[in-house]
Amino acid sequence: MYLLSIILPIAIIIIEYKGFNFSELIYIFLTKIALLFNNSKQAKNFLIHLVSKYPESYIGHKMLAQIYEKEGGMRKAIDEYVQAIDSNKQDYDTYYRISYLLNELDKKEEATQMLETLLRKKPEMLAATELLGDIYCEQERYKEASNLYNDALKYNPTSYELYYNMGMVYTMLNDFQNAKICYEKAAAINTLLYNSQYSLGQISLIYNDLDEAEKYFMKSIEAEELEPKAYYNLAKIYMFRGDKDNAIKFLNVAIEIDPNIYKKAEEEPIFIPIKAYMHFPNLEEIEERKVTLTPKEQKAQKHLEETTKLVGKLSRNQQKAGKSKDKEVQKEQKEREE
Repeated sequence: MYLLSIILPIAIIIIEYKGFNFSELIYIFLTKIALLFNNSKQAKNFLIHLVSKYPESYIGHKMLAQIYEKEGGMRKAIDEYVQAIDSNKQDYDTYYRISYLLNELDKKEEATQMLETLLRKKPEMLAATELLGDIYCEQERYKEASNLYNDALKYNPTSYELYYNMGMVYTMLNDFQNAKICYEKAAAINTLLYNSQYSLGQISLIYNDLDEAEKYFMKSIEAEELEPKAYYNLAKIYMFRGDKDNAIKFLNVAIEIDPNIYKKAEEEPIFIPIKAYMHFPNLEEIEERKVTLTPKEQKAQKHLEETTKLVGKLSRNQQKAGKSKDKEVQKEQKEREE
């Protein structure tokens, strides 16, 4: 006890001399013990006492903010994160958390400003780039998003997410050549994420490269969410080639996996010759499929699909116009001969 009465005060003096607040350490220790036993209420009480006593306690404000965020109190969390940053302006992760929460609260303008400021200070921060890119895309500011992703590639040259996001941005800008390059790079970086493969298949259809489209859609079958759409597009490819047997087989597989495709196939002109062979789904068994694609991904894929339809329609109209012109030429030649 005699030794302890000497050692403990000396230890406290040393801790204080080194710049640590001994009382703050005690509060933090008690908070962690409370969290260890899942007692977040007591943990909050310890932290509230700490920040009340020491308003500039960086760790106190940050830990309190994390508890509020976990509980869903986003506004309170933002307030505490802001005070944490006031004590430590180099804490870029906390700066990002505030931006993230502002975006969740639909305060897009404030989130955008914070993220742009953050990226000027820390341009290599991939999470901040992705969040700001999502906001730009949501607001259809695609040119700004493409510039953002290109700048980020200087610091993250092997990022699948950056190339994939750039592919989607170029898709929405109708720059399919650059979109194709970005999707190819994304697919090369991560061969197990098939969304880029599926998009490459759609672009190949736009350029009427059926062999390449078939290759990419065959790979996309590996992804559960893309599987029915990949089979559906493969059925279209076989119809283009005049292979009705394979078209029927792949189309019915797509309908079996996702019965909602039946209605879509009914409205597709290319499937008219095989309409009688389509399996009618059991409407009672139709369940809403779980969507894992982000709104940005869904929008890009839909844009590619609509562009494919438009290109196909223009091509059919050109063929009809060509046939009509041929008939007119033949008629004129016949009249001359007569």
